[in-house]
Amino acid sequence: MPQREISQFPTLIGLVVRLPKPNAIAKRSFDLLFAALVLIMLSPLLLLIAALICLRFGIPVFFNQRRTGLNGRSFQIWKFRTMVNAEYPNGEILPDELRLTRFGEFLRRFSLDELPQLLNVLQGNMSLVGPRPLLPEYLPRYNDFQKRRHEVKPGITGWAQVNGRNTLTWDQKFKLDVWYVDHWNIWLDIKILWRTAFTIIRSEGINQVGRATMSEFTGNPNSGEPYAKTDHFVCGKST
Repeated sequence: MPQREISQFPTLIGLVVRLPKPNAIAKRSFDLLFAALVLIMLSPLLLLIAALICLRFGIPVFFNQRRTGLNGRSFQIWKFRTMVNAEYPNGEILPDELRLTRFGEFLRRFSLDELPQLLNVLQGNMSLVGPRPLLPEYLPRYNDFQKRRHEVKPGITGWAQVNGRNTLTWDQKFKLDVWYVDHWNIWLDIKILWRTAFTIIRSEGINQVGRATMSEFTGNPNSGEPYAKTDHFVCGKST
């Protein structure tokens, strides 16, 4: 891991995965089996989406970006491309809201743009279920409580994604992420995958109001209370 990332995330260096070894093996086995089966079953759909993106946007078909995962280590995440590369006359890139296409909106509405991350699961960088992987520049902005989301592998879906998704505040998301870390079991993963299917069908929580993507996390160092003490959001359920 690059020295820059180590200095930004000192409390997690050398951290042992919280999941006991039998549970970690069970989770990894479930991830591999499920991801492989879904990739095989959806391969015609994946090829169709790739062809349509190529026809509408040209190449590249995929969007890739560095994200952080287990213990704050960075990796390259894969998604289907949903935006065009449009710029102002001065060369500045247009806002996401102006670059997102209708076809891209369709892919996002049904989370089809996330399907290439099944390859990340097979590679071992991600799990099917876990906190969503965020940008490396967020690492120095976390408080100690928020850093705990990196004690497990990031996921394609997660506890926050089935409890509000992008309509949540950053504070709510992080508390739900840490709740998942503390309460993980294989049945919780199955429950989250089941609820994810209904969330996608209902197109719930896709975007923040007036935005194509989630607003930048700028840090909230004073928001370190455990999830059990939140006023309006406890363990993923509104109070």
